[in-house]
Amino acid sequence: MKIVLAGIIARYPFGGVTWCSLMYLLGLRGLGHEVLYIEDTGECIYDPERDEISTDPGYGTRYIHQALDPFGLGDRWSFVNYDGSYHGLSRDAVRAFCADADLFVNLSGGSWFWRDEYASIPRRVFIDSDPVFTQLAIAKGEPWYVDFFKGFDRLFTFGTNIGTPACDVPTSDLTWSPTRQPVVTELWKTEAPPTRDRFTTVMTWKTESFTDVDGNKDREFVAYIDLPTLSPSRFEIAVNGPMDLLASHGWSPVEAMAVSRSLWDYRDFIQGSKAEFGVAKHAYVSRRSGWFSDRTECYLAAGRPALVQDTGWTAHLPSGTGLIGFSNLDEAVEGLSRIECDYAVHAARAEEIALEYFDVSRVLPPFLEEALG
Repeated sequence: MKIVLAGIIARYPFGGVTWCSLMYLLGLRGLGHEVLYIEDTGECIYDPERDEISTDPGYGTRYIHQALDPFGLGDRWSFVNYDGSYHGLSRDAVRAFCADADLFVNLSGGSWFWRDEYASIPRRVFIDSDPVFTQLAIAKGEPWYVDFFKGFDRLFTFGTNIGTPACDVPTSDLTWSPTRQPVVTELWKTEAPPTRDRFTTVMTWKTESFTDVDGNKDREFVAYIDLPTLSPSRFEIAVNGPMDLLASHGWSPVEAMAVSRSLWDYRDFIQGSKAEFGVAKHAYVSRRSGWFSDRTECYLAAGRPALVQDTGWTAHLPSGTGLIGFSNLDEAVEGLSRIECDYAVHAARAEEIALEYFDVSRVLPPFLEEALG
């Protein structure tokens, strides 16, 4: 089967975003399918060397190539700049691939266009990695936005509770099917012990998208800001937020870009960590979306336990050993203590959970079955 995957690697050239698309590409290829990566958002790229949104796609296109080439995908991508120019594969080459492609997968808005070559692919699906925000934006009724989503045969979301009685987010007349980020677990597995005795995470304090929805991590994190004073555990947070504030409360913040500049930097940071401590976006928590982080999946695959905020995911995934959910400060303190007291058991269980629930061999076959159904 020939599959086109649209992603946002160049628009957001950070390690975590890169792995999100890459593991779909590698997982689908590993199942025997031919894949092509396309990026066609109509937006300019973010250039971290200049720290600005740039009309020059040079950084983004180099970044895509450097990310995909080590995996034999260096000639399997095309980036469409805001001005309509093609980089990597030409438009003719993209059209030729799409002409007999079987499935178009739009991951996280990797394309906001229904070009003829995409629309002609027999099956078209969207994967929503930002639940609640996506559904609330659709509910506003902006015609072009509603029509865009109606162009898909199937809509998938990382919010397991979206469209169920457990979550009150409006879904209009659209049906969202739950799915999880697939992880190529063998790329994360490590026999090396953690190099830092720290609970870590990589996070964005407040995003620039969906600015009219008050639901970012800054609102949730303040409830846990005193956690380092209540536990002997140590923390290191890679964040683009208020460094001085976090440092004053004992979080040992580092610049997020320092650990996210490439997919390898990102993986090294996670593999070198003792465990993850993660807070979710307020919108995910307050709406009980069931969202679960693709970043946390990577910690688990690396054999690193995860203590992460419950968004409703505990109804669908095991919580207690290796992976622990919390809903308040007391539960977070208790979770830290449990991991510290029996670390080897939690680390082993973390890896088992990754294999059982998130490995590409578990996630992609049912996803494809529903996408093609």
